[in-house]
Amino acid sequence: MIDFQKDTVFKLSPIAVENLFAPIRQFLLEDEAVLAVFKTVRDQLVFTNKRIITANVQGLTGKKVDYTSIPYSKIQTFSIETAGTFDLDCELEIYVSAVGKIRFEIRGGFDIVTFNRVISQYVLA
Repeated sequence: MIDFQKDTVFKLSPIAVENLFAPIRQFLLEDEAVLAVFKTVRDQLVFTNKRIITANVQGLTGKKVDYTSIPYSKIQTFSIETAGTFDLDCELEIYVSAVGKIRFEIRGGFDIVTFNRVISQYVLA
């Protein structure tokens, strides 16, 4: 569950952009492009060229969803940890002025180094 009030590691799997939740598409601005999409069991994390959007599915039925938008301008610091020989997961940590540290663990062979370059374009702009 993506809940920024808890000190939690969010374990994510990359998914195709086509599998983005339909309501998130409605939030996007005309000039906003999706860069990457990740999922937990029920939640999604979306990186666009303007912000990070989370969809936190709540309740037993999943009809209630909390959407959070984090503009890149609010990210103060970020770091990556690459995958190792035995630990194939990589990590992204961001520090947001109003929230604090958020840590995302990405499963599988995701190229976090290339993704770091992409995120840097927007955070450092």
